[in-house]
Amino acid sequence: METTQVTLAVRGETSPGEVIAVVGSCEALGNWNHQKAVILHPGGDDGNLWTTTITVPKGVISKYRYFKGFFLEPKSAGGPCQVIVNMWETHHQPRTMSPTASHQNIDDREFGIHNEVKCVDSGWLTCQTEIRLRLHYSKTSPVSITKKKYKKSRFRIKLTLEGVEEEGDDEEDALSPTSCHKTTTLEISVISADGYKSRHSQPECGYALEPSQWTEYSIHTMDPDNLELTFEFFEEDMGEHVFQGDAHPGHVGTACLLSSSFAESGKDNGLATLPIMGRNSRQTIGKVRVDYLVIRPIKGLQCDMSSSFTRYWKKRSALDVGHRGAGSTHAAKHHRVRENTIASFKSAAKHGAAYVEFDVHLSKDAVPIVYHDLTCCISTKKKNDKTSLELIEVPVKDLTFDQLQLLKLAHATAIKGNDDKDLLDDEDEIDEHQPFPSLSQIFQAIPEHVGFNIELKWICQMKDGSWDGNLSTYFNMNTFLDIVLSCVLQKGGKRRIVFSCFDPDICTMVRQKQNKYPILFLTQGISDRYPELMDIRCQTTQIAISFAQSENILGISGHTEELLKNLSYIGDAQSKGLVVFSWGEDNNDHENRRKLREQGIDGLIYDSICEDQGEQPNIFQVEEQHTLGEVITEETLKSSSCSCYSMTPCFANKARTGSAESDSGLSSS
Repeated sequence: METTQVTLAVRGETSPGEVIAVVGSCEALGNWNHQKAVILHPGGDDGNLWTTTITVPKGVISKYRYFKGFFLEPKSAGGPCQVIVNMWETHHQPRTMSPTASHQNIDDREFGIHNEVKCVDSGWLTCQTEIRLRLHYSKTSPVSITKKKYKKSRFRIKLTLEGVEEEGDDEEDALSPTSCHKTTTLEISVISADGYKSRHSQPECGYALEPSQWTEYSIHTMDPDNLELTFEFFEEDMGEHVFQGDAHPGHVGTACLLSSSFAESGKDNGLATLPIMGRNSRQTIGKVRVDYLVIRPIKGLQCDMSSSFTRYWKKRSALDVGHRGAGSTHAAKHHRVRENTIASFKSAAKHGAAYVEFDVHLSKDAVPIVYHDLTCCISTKKKNDKTSLELIEVPVKDLTFDQLQLLKLAHATAIKGNDDKDLLDDEDEIDEHQPFPSLSQIFQAIPEHVGFNIELKWICQMKDGSWDGNLSTYFNMNTFLDIVLSCVLQKGGKRRIVFSCFDPDICTMVRQKQNKYPILFLTQGISDRYPELMDIRCQTTQIAISFAQSENILGISGHTEELLKNLSYIGDAQSKGLVVFSWGEDNNDHENRRKLREQGIDGLIYDSICEDQGEQPNIFQVEEQHTLGEVITEETLKSSSCSCYSMTPCFANKARTGSAESDSGLSSS
């Protein structure tokens, strides 16, 4: 194949040691693999003009993007270099080139700006680890003082790092784009119902803690097991020096946490209680409770840079989302299709659902399965035994995938009453009605034009200390997500996919561990129907909005019970760049859905989708039909006997009048 040389130029500012690189769709540009990207070279009077020359196929369209990051030495000799992506261009349509001359110069002007539109996003965890340390009042005050002298003191807290710098690193090596120096950063975020301040450096003496505030420190590091994390405590009144000669006034004590303790505990999330040591003695003056989370890169899978929908949403009107497919079996007694089965998803798809919503968790042998509850009730009797049944509630996580396939089960509520009809149904069930389908089976069975709203099932702790499903322990968070995300990234294809979860840490981790799919923070807000949750970030829709902004996720999925009482929340969240879905039994009422549509809600998750509308294509099929029609010549249109385009089946008579109301969604086309 004939080739040509292309010189690329782009302007952008970088931090010390950081470079600009280009990655794209051809071999010369790394085939979208960040580890094979081409590094540009700085120049110009200010050093902000970056250029490189590459050899690409002549006359062939190549797509590409720029990113900023660090190129570090390989983990092992002869291996690929380790690349940290700090910021990258995420335009829905990337830059393109199709050179025809023997040599061509392309000036792409400013980094992040393409076709006059700025679109950049932060990177994901490629080889580095992120440690989150949090101080909050979800249970009680995180700081408990025992020293009488400081009982009434108010403290400001600052986190400092030690053990970051490697001895022998000189300045020249540290600034080299291929050096192996450990790149570690520390930032702080503060979240409350009134707003947020995300990813910034700390004040000189830190922040004071507030009961309604979530304070979070974020550390990115290549050396997660070799950090000394020290909390410095300062008295709020900075008027006097507590000790003569202190660099900072009011410095009264420290509490130290070694990052190696996370690996030693075998847990990636939990609580650590640290003694606060006084400055003038070896005595403790109190203790501090630190909530920690360790986010690691996905094991065994590498995300490419061909596309990203983490913050992309094509704004239209509200889209219809089939709750658990064709609806909850136990809430919608009017139909016989079992929830969260292939049959249920296909039924919703036939009735125009743009997306189907379902819950995913893991079996005992780590197979991603689709089922709503954390537990199920099984019978000790045989399936065809029509006599009395003894029901046993079993955590789904304690059964293997093969065991789950053999179950004749009942909903967990059956153990509290006589609702054991599921156990007495017909013995023979066809595969599509089988409960506990695997996530892989769902991808294979459901047409690709139907989007998936995948709720990642995780345990929640209530304000009273109890746990969802009475399960206080669950899977390792990183392991759980690595398995589910790998399945989705490998099988997603061109399907529109949006994750969601009630656990804010899961939302954060999905955002940080991959670069393709968006996530919505599920929140029940203030509710009369559900018990209050322990986590501050889950307690109101307003703080959920602040959390979604702070973590730069797609948006929230709010509980309709609270949204109907505060319809302004929808517009408020959208004005802040967030997408808003709604969920809850109230969505089954047509009038409630109308009110939410009028407010511009982006998605409605409800049970009655198969009862409220006949069989019809979903909005994405209709859109595709219109797009195809636009390329038909005028002569073809005139010869058609139908006012619709005749090259494919006519949808005109099937599509309901209100279909334009449910045409919002993620677009991969």
